[in-house]
Amino acid sequence: MHRDPGATLPDRAGGTVRVFVGVLLVLSFLAAPHRLAAQVPPQALPRVETASDTARYVGPIGALWRSLLIPGWGQAATGRHVTGALFAVWEGTTMYMTIKAQQEADYFRTSGAPNLQSKRQEVQDWLVLWGFNHLFSGAEAFVAAHLRDFPKDLKLHAVPGGIGLSLPLPRR
Repeated sequence: MHRDPGATLPDRAGGTVRVFVGVLLVLSFLAAPHRLAAQVPPQALPRVETASDTARYVGPIGALWRSLLIPGWGQAATGRHVTGALFAVWEGTTMYMTIKAQQEADYFRTSGAPNLQSKRQEVQDWLVLWGFNHLFSGAEAFVAAHLRDFPKDLKLHAVPGGIGLSLPLPRR
């Protein structure tokens, strides 16, 4: 399998075409702009202040009424889901304990047990907690809706001789 030193190697199919396409790609990359004509640097764009989306905004009075109706609803409507869930869980707990204590008081009354008065007092206690949950949930939702735009960067720092408070103020 020796070759004749005077013979030429056969051209590979497409060899010349590949080199030509490669040269065209390199030249087109070098000649093309690095940025499209419609693109501008972000610093050159005008700064536009846009209003926040107020389509789902619940005001303080709306949050108050929601939470007075169903504790936790006003908190959930203002985006504070964990707080709303805590109020809803406490609502369920006070409701269950009121019903349970009332059933026990009914049983004590039918059986003639001497502890009927203390069981009636327990029912009243759970009713007061149930009502307090409604009122506190409404008040908390009202205040939280008012403080929605308050900066979250409020920080306490230990300083010599006491505690320091820092609050960055928004620029207007």
